[in-house]
Amino acid sequence: MPIMPDLRLRTIVSAPFDENSYILGRADRTEVLVIDPGFQPDLILDALRDEGLEVAAILNTHGHVDHIAGNAAMKKAYPAAPIIVGAGDADMLIDADLNMSAPFGLPIVSPPADRLAREGETIEFAGLNFEVFEIPGHSPGHVVFLLRGTPDIVIGGDVLFRGSVGRTDLPRGSPASKPSSGPCRPTPWFTPATAP
Repeated sequence: MPIMPDLRLRTIVSAPFDENSYILGRADRTEVLVIDPGFQPDLILDALRDEGLEVAAILNTHGHVDHIAGNAAMKKAYPAAPIIVGAGDADMLIDADLNMSAPFGLPIVSPPADRLAREGETIEFAGLNFEVFEIPGHSPGHVVFLLRGTPDIVIGGDVLFRGSVGRTDLPRGSPASKPSSGPCRPTPWFTPATAP
């Protein structure tokens, strides 16, 4: 089944960790969201330029470096676009030790968050409404963005990997902080019974 026909969704895989960055927007608009811009923001910027798109907001599912490394380049190119991250990971954007870039000898920081996402909020940009779910475990403030439709689209960051749940063994991660007894708490779009 195709993604909602009224949406444009482009996945850009960013080396060296094969992290997925996304450009997401309505097909009838030029405003889009950039989600989790990784180490290769030039690929995202090229795609935006090639398709004549403008960034309305930059969403980060969490604060690990592979998901925020491109924030500075996005913010420089689109200074009016707010950076949005879960409240529990805001400090990771501006601290190279917390976002795990400094231990690898490549200290990278992001501009600070312009807005903090919290459980139960709805974030609205570029004609899209995302429900916010706090799903800690991979990081203390990991959030998932849910776009309702047919089908629902979940921007899950690193809470789920193909065929498994996300890692919880990284600094500040905790399997005990993942809600419920399953890999993720039951929601309308994910229950332990539907877990991979």
